[in-house]
Amino acid sequence: MHDSYCEFVLEFGSSPKLLEQYINVHGGIRTGKLMEHLDSLAGSISYKHMLGPGVESLGQIQDRGFYIVTASVDRLDMLSPLDPSRDLRLSGQVIYTGKSSMEVAVKMETIGMGKAEVTVLLGRFSMVCRDAVTHRARNVHPLIISTPEEQALYSMGEEMKKRRQSLALRSLSRVPPSSAEAETLHSFYLQYGQDTKGSSSQVGKGERVWMGDTKLEKCMLMFPQERNVHSKIFGGYLMRLAYELGFSNSSLFMRGGRVRFLSLDGIAFAQPVPIGSILRLTSYVLHSTSSVEFPMIVHVAVTANVVDVETGNERTTNEFRFTWCRDGDTAVSRQVVPKTYKEAMLWLEGKRALELGDEIRAENQT
Repeated sequence: MHDSYCEFVLEFGSSPKLLEQYINVHGGIRTGKLMEHLDSLAGSISYKHMLGPGVESLGQIQDRGFYIVTASVDRLDMLSPLDPSRDLRLSGQVIYTGKSSMEVAVKMETIGMGKAEVTVLLGRFSMVCRDAVTHRARNVHPLIISTPEEQALYSMGEEMKKRRQSLALRSLSRVPPSSAEAETLHSFYLQYGQDTKGSSSQVGKGERVWMGDTKLEKCMLMFPQERNVHSKIFGGYLMRLAYELGFSNSSLFMRGGRVRFLSLDGIAFAQPVPIGSILRLTSYVLHSTSSVEFPMIVHVAVTANVVDVETGNERTTNEFRFTWCRDGDTAVSRQVVPKTYKEAMLWLEGKRALELGDEIRAENQT
C-alpha cells in the first residue's frame, strides 16, 4: 500500500509569490484551485500504483496499454480553516482495490513555523482503470497489506465502497422516499409551500425562496490549455469551475457575510468533456438549514452539460454537490422551498447530504 504514496508541498509560508496565486478576496486560500491539485494527485497516485514506485514518467498512454480516469469523488471534508501563513502538504495513497477500481484517500495538512501539523481536509476519490484500445475495464493490481495500520485503511476503503453502493441503491431517482421523509416533506409544505403568490414571501420567522429562483449559471468554451493526458478537459479544472459557481450561489443565498466551505458531498463523472465544446454550468440551492454551530448551512448542486451548437441539445457530463455555511455571525433565516415533485426529491437529497455531513464531521472530530 505504501508504494503508491505521493505528496507535495505548497510553500505558502515562505513564498509570497506563490501565495499571491492562490489568495482569495478574504485573504484566505482559493479552495477551488486546491481541488484541481487533489484530482491531479489522485490520478498520480493511481498511476503510481499501476506502474510501480520506480517509474517517474507516464509516457504515452497507448504504450502503457491502459489509462485511469476519475469515476467519482465521494467526499472532501474541510475539518478546519486553511492558514495562508503556513505551508500546505497534500498527500495520499491507494487504500483499497476492486477488480478494476481503486479507492484513493487524500489529505491536506498545514505544516511549518514550528507548530504542530494540523489536518485540514480529508477526501476520497474513486478511480477506474480502462484498456487503452478497447476502453473496457482493465484489472488493477491487488494491494499487499503489511501492517495493522494498512489493514485499518483497507477496511475503511472497503467500507467507503459499500457506503457508496448503499447510497446509490437508496437514491431518490430509483426508489421513493421513506415514510419519515415523506412526513417531513409534507410538514415543510404545510409551513412554507402553500401560498403560491409571488416568488418569495415572509413565512413565520424565515424568508421563503423558491428553489427555481436560486438558479445561477454560466457558459464557457473549453480550451486545449485545460486538457488532461487523454486530451479531454481536466476533471480538476471542472471541479474548480463548479466550486466557484456554487460558492457564488451560496453567497447570494446567504446574503453575503463570511461563507465557509464545509464539504464536497459528491461528484459523478458521467462522461468526459471534449476540447472545443461549450459547457453550461447550472447551479441551484437544494436545501438550507441552521445548527448550533452555524447560523445558516446550504447544500448546492452544480450540473455540467455539454451543448451541441448545431442542435442546441445538451447532455450531462458531471454532477457536483457542495455544502457551505455562514461562519461566525448571525444570518437572515431563509428557507429554500421546492415547487415541483422533482424539486421536492432534490430537497430531500440535500437534506440527506447535510445529515450525512453532520455524521462524518462528528466522526472526524472523535
